[in-house]
Amino acid sequence: MKILIPISLMLFALIHRSFAQTLASDQAVRYQQERMVYLQWDQNKFTPKAGFLSLNPYYWLTWGLFHPNYHKNDLRPLSATGPQTQRLALVGAMNSTDNKYKLQSDTVRNTALSEIANQSGLITDADPLWQLYYRNELKPDLDNSYASILSGLSPQVSSKLVSEGLYAWYKNELDMLKERVQAAHSTTMDRGSRIVAYHRLLMEYRTLAGVWAIRTSSAQATLNMTAQQQKLKTGQITVSEWTPQTDIQIARKVLQHVQ
Repeated sequence: MKILIPISLMLFALIHRSFAQTLASDQAVRYQQERMVYLQWDQNKFTPKAGFLSLNPYYWLTWGLFHPNYHKNDLRPLSATGPQTQRLALVGAMNSTDNKYKLQSDTVRNTALSEIANQSGLITDADPLWQLYYRNELKPDLDNSYASILSGLSPQVSSKLVSEGLYAWYKNELDMLKERVQAAHSTTMDRGSRIVAYHRLLMEYRTLAGVWAIRTSSAQATLNMTAQQQKLKTGQITVSEWTPQTDIQIARKVLQHVQ
């Protein structure tokens, strides 16, 4: 019995204490919390109310004496016109402007890169027209040498061209044309102007090569004529007998063939 009494008192104290700790819920505080964010700014939820004939003392302590005009202006940071909403809208507008500036700068960058690729002399080796046509056509000029210039000619013709200075002249002309081709290839200029320069220089090379071909042919003809004269002098060639009647017979044959 002595043990049951203290136990009963302890149980009673615990039960009484558990009932004493109830959840506090203040509706006015909850409404104020909602007003401080974005949920509502309802004029009907500003509690406590003024009451009958505005005699509610809690109203005067809360609103009337210290904050009489508080409920008239919507002060929610996240309201439609709140400062936080305006700041977020401004941030969104600035991001949109930044994206437009970035797009414009990217366009300018791509245009600049395209212009650089179109005009720079550092990447002209990758030009398809140069790779497929002009480099091959101008290769004899760009890679000219003693062997390439005199290739296909007999030793006698080569010696004659060298001794008469024709080889030195042609080599000098090729070297000057080569410098101009390399300058057009490496100088920064518009691609259209570069192609026109290639074509003009190619025409000049073909003209120069034609002159060289005439000179080599003339040298060969001169050597052949000199060889024939030498044979005549040494009696190695017999000349058929000639009479004036021979020319008459030849002329008659020609006239008969024409008729």
